[in-house]
Amino acid sequence: MAPALSCKLRHTPYRCIKRVPYISCSMQQPSQTNIKVIINGGAKEIGRAAVVAVTKARGMEVAGAIDSYLVGEDIGKVCDMEEALEIPIMNDLTMVLGSISQSKASAVVVDFTDPSTVYDNVKQATAFGMKSVVYVPRLKMETVSALSAFCEKASMGCIVAPTLSIGSILLQQAAISASFHYNNVEIVESRPAPALDFPSQDAIQIANNITNLGQMYNREDISTDIPARGQVIGEDGVRVHSMVLPGLPSSTTVYFSRPGEVYTLKHDITDVQSLMPGLLLAIRKVVRLKVMELLKFHVSICLKSLS
Repeated sequence: MAPALSCKLRHTPYRCIKRVPYISCSMQQPSQTNIKVIINGGAKEIGRAAVVAVTKARGMEVAGAIDSYLVGEDIGKVCDMEEALEIPIMNDLTMVLGSISQSKASAVVVDFTDPSTVYDNVKQATAFGMKSVVYVPRLKMETVSALSAFCEKASMGCIVAPTLSIGSILLQQAAISASFHYNNVEIVESRPAPALDFPSQDAIQIANNITNLGQMYNREDISTDIPARGQVIGEDGVRVHSMVLPGLPSSTTVYFSRPGEVYTLKHDITDVQSLMPGLLLAIRKVVRLKVMELLKFHVSICLKSLS
């Protein structure tokens, strides 16, 4: 069996991405056993999808499910699987971690919980020698910074993922490439239900990625304060418009233009299943991170770190 890669973060030299790490790799022998995966937030829609995806994936298995809902129910039955997994939903993360840590196998905690609990959850997982994949919307940068400092001190890998969608990451890459060729850009996003984080993290990430590249966008109305023109993100005139319309998919569209031409990038998410390939890749990657934490599951490292 070929050796796996152990990865360390360094600061990217590319001027097109701000404050984003890239990965350098060294050789390390892989584990011969399945990765044991604990789903924290297992009763949620995305948690149930993760249980099914991990169960079907090669080289990993569901080892625990934590939630305050449906406690005691078999997670396999909750996920409408054909057979029970004989894994009850527990509401005590520490108890589950302690039980699994005795097996000495590689284990990863996937966190779908709440911004207020993420730091403590990662801290507990680290105490039991387990790495974490965190996908929690509206996670504040102060929390990410605190996780960075903690994981560096503990020499423990962790992936904090603003998105698990590979399509979203590819859209961000395409937007960076296009930004060098167009002077006008606007981002339009839609969601089927109101959210607390408009503009969304996806839209903000795209805007940040194409900012400070020596380009000033939408010069014709960069100084306007008309609310209907959308919110300006950053200092380079990138405008974001957010729509809430029941029945629409979660969608992000980036429009680039110049006289006589419009270049459109669009990505739709119609089902939480679309996030599962990215989740499985993140789980496989985080077990290889040994020295430093991975702060962002970001466009600049996705093709290298997810291959």
